[in-house]
Amino acid sequence: MALNVTLNGENKRIGDGLSVAGMLSSLGLDPAKIAVERNLQIVPRSTYDQVQVADGDRYEIVHFIGGGNAPVSVPPENKKLIIAGKEYKSRLIIGTGKYKTYAENAAALEASGAEMVTVAVRRVNLTDPNQPKLIDFIDPKKYTYLPNTAGCFTSEDALRTLRLAREAGGWTLVKLEVLGDQKTLYPNMPETLKSAEVLIKEGFQVMVYCSDDPIQAKRLEEIGCAAIMPLAAPIGSGLGVQNPVGIRLIIEQAKVPVIVDAGVGTASDAAIAMELGCDGVLMNTAIAEAKNPVLMAEAMKHAVKAGRLAYLAGRMPKKRYADPSSPLAGLI
Repeated sequence: MALNVTLNGENKRIGDGLSVAGMLSSLGLDPAKIAVERNLQIVPRSTYDQVQVADGDRYEIVHFIGGGNAPVSVPPENKKLIIAGKEYKSRLIIGTGKYKTYAENAAALEASGAEMVTVAVRRVNLTDPNQPKLIDFIDPKKYTYLPNTAGCFTSEDALRTLRLAREAGGWTLVKLEVLGDQKTLYPNMPETLKSAEVLIKEGFQVMVYCSDDPIQAKRLEEIGCAAIMPLAAPIGSGLGVQNPVGIRLIIEQAKVPVIVDAGVGTASDAAIAMELGCDGVLMNTAIAEAKNPVLMAEAMKHAVKAGRLAYLAGRMPKKRYADPSSPLAGLI
């Protein structure tokens, strides 16, 4: 007569009248090198000969291993940058603030190769309605305008601003940022989440400025944001990526584009962000406050491309000591 037992999750039939020791022997296992659990109870090794195997028993038999095999290295996929259904060739987004003139802004945009620009919503100057306007220098038919909520510290202000933006130009792709305080300009995440939920219900496609917290970023993706935009460092600080671990974790879990936003200072900062695997980089001050904004814009274009290529290529491992490029064998 055979007994039906479960061994490590699999149904097995074994002979009747076996002790645990006999069952282990029939399986070719050394009792000294394993541990046995029977029906969720540990079986002491000293009782293997006395404990009889019964029909319906469930056993877990375990041993020590060395931590598993080395993971297989899989090259990263060169995914296209698609935001709200539209493909973008450039992975660089630039802003439209802090430039000396709109003409300088337009020249920097041209040099950067960017296809998307962030724009703030501000009151019309009623005393001089003929003042130059951004739209006269940067054509919204050629570039994607991304209305943002720069300067908003409450959900109510952010919602009001973006509703006006949609009315002004019909834009539904927007950048949401709700700031927490004047000193750091860090995002107020509770207000950001609340705003994003309302905007998405109203038909907006939301690219959202957020903290470098993977949990918060995942929540924003789950409610339907079109892109996640964690800060590299405080807005306008130029400090570069301060939390590469957090950014990398956000990238690994995300199914929507991850675009580093805020804190980039120079081309190497942009390259570092892209080498982490970001889908893009958004910046304003790094270009606008450079001594030569147009030249810096071109540098940023190349840095973003180089960083992306380096990410796809996969960098060499870091080593503690020298490793000669030429073989030492056959040395004269």
